Amino acid sequence: MGAARWLALGSLLALGALLEGRLVGEGEAGFGECDQFFYAETPPAGLEAEGHVKICQRSEGTERFATLYSIRDRIPVYSAFRAPRSAPAGSEQRWLVEPQIDDPNSHLAEVMNEADAIAAVNSLGSKQALNADYLDSDYQRGQLYPFSLSSDFHMTTFTLTNAAPMTPTFQKRWYMNLNSLMDRALTPQCGSGDDLYIITGAVPSDVKVKDKVTVPELVWLAACCAVPGGGWAMGFVKHTRDRDVIEDVMVKELEKLLPFNPQLFQNNCGETEQDTEKMKKILEVVNQVQDEERMAQSKESTSPLSSTRSERSALPPPDAVEERSSFWGKLIGFMATPFIKLFQLICCLVVGILKSIVYFLWYVITQVINGVESGLYRLGAATVSYFLTIGEELASIPWKVLKVVVKIIRAILRILCCLMKAVCRILGIPVRVLVDVAAFPVYTMGAIPVVCKDIAMGLGGTISLLFDTAFGTMGGLFQVIFSVCKRIGYKVTFDNSGEL
Repeated sequence: MGAARWLALGSLLALGALLEGRLVGEGEAGFGECDQFFYAETPPAGLEAEGHVKICQRSEGTERFATLYSIRDRIPVYSAFRAPRSAPAGSEQRWLVEPQIDDPNSHLAEVMNEADAIAAVNSLGSKQALNADYLDSDYQRGQLYPFSLSSDFHMTTFTLTNAAPMTPTFQKRWYMNLNSLMDRALTPQCGSGDDLYIITGAVPSDVKVKDKVTVPELVWLAACCAVPGGGWAMGFVKHTRDRDVIEDVMVKELEKLLPFNPQLFQNNCGETEQDTEKMKKILEVVNQVQDEERMAQSKESTSPLSSTRSERSALPPPDAVEERSSFWGKLIGFMATPFIKLFQLICCLVVGILKSIVYFLWYVITQVINGVESGLYRLGAATVSYFLTIGEELASIPWKVLKVVVKIIRAILRILCCLMKAVCRILGIPVRVLVDVAAFPVYTMGAIPVVCKDIAMGLGGTISLLFDTAFGTMGGLFQVIFSVCKRIGYKVTFDNSGEL
């Protein structure tokens, strides 16, 4: 890319539209109306912390992107947006501040120029970075979100809440990487780009600009394509160290590199339905972008010669030569000049060829080393992931086997219990019958003496009763007879005594 492209990415059109940055209240869920810039309208989980504020970046009453801003580090934690397009060439670059961050009671709901905010905002710069914080330093304001959703509103991204300290070289390479990835890989592999969700963020380091604005240790980008049946998710990381190229990682690996181990996309952007073929095509483009970045670094590392051959050939001759005035001296000098020039030319050619060979060998060695490093890193990452997956499956086998064995034992015990109950129910009645039948003779034989005894006692009682009845009857008869006779004799006696 030419210098004009880099200037285009860092410039703006004239500020002709109203820009708003609504600060989302602590009581509001998510980012309010800016939830549309997140997959499934769900912001990343785990990145919000004390000292973070949520901003819904708006322009002309329309939401443009969302930003989670750290007032402690004075850099954005991340910015989220959809369907980005590169900002067109512009004229003036106007960096804006958010009044409500420093003054929550401010009635100014629009982002504004720092010069205008000085007189209108209380404690300006107490919680957010200002343009003055970057002056006379080795860093400049670098956008985490260097795109525009519309060519009319690309100035929206030029807010200090969407900027982090970057060196000029790093900023140039970061913008080059993002533009190449967006134009050649991410957007083409996601339909028209309307279903493409992008989150860019920064991880703070221990270095600060003027002891106020934290320099990122690394910047990152996570992309989620939500096309039904053909979606995918990818992550990219770029360390701020020199000569580090952008790295492609899976979203889960990216989450492990971030503080608090967050979840960037709900359900990992539909992980079970992702299109691996599109991800392979994206990785091919990433490899090309990495090679282009390495070539650019190699070209930048070449330094010009301390002095040109023409400058050395134009050096004035020694004073001794200038003092020669004899004809022979001039003649010898005239004759020696072509040989000297030829010798210098041969030396220049030899040195140039040797330098070209050295540069070529250095480039080849660098490419080989970088390729080997990249290959080893990917091989190591794939191997670790493979063994971790195998380990998880192997570790889960004993537990799964134990669960199956327990279920089998429980089933067998239930079957045995049911069989025992059935047997008991089947054999319950015959057993009682057999016991009663077996006990019947015993009960019968044992009852014979008792029956005989009862019979004898019954017969004896009957006989005794007969005797008692007979004797009682006879006694009664004798008593009646005796009473009758006695009465008869008494009457006779009485009659006889009357007659007398």
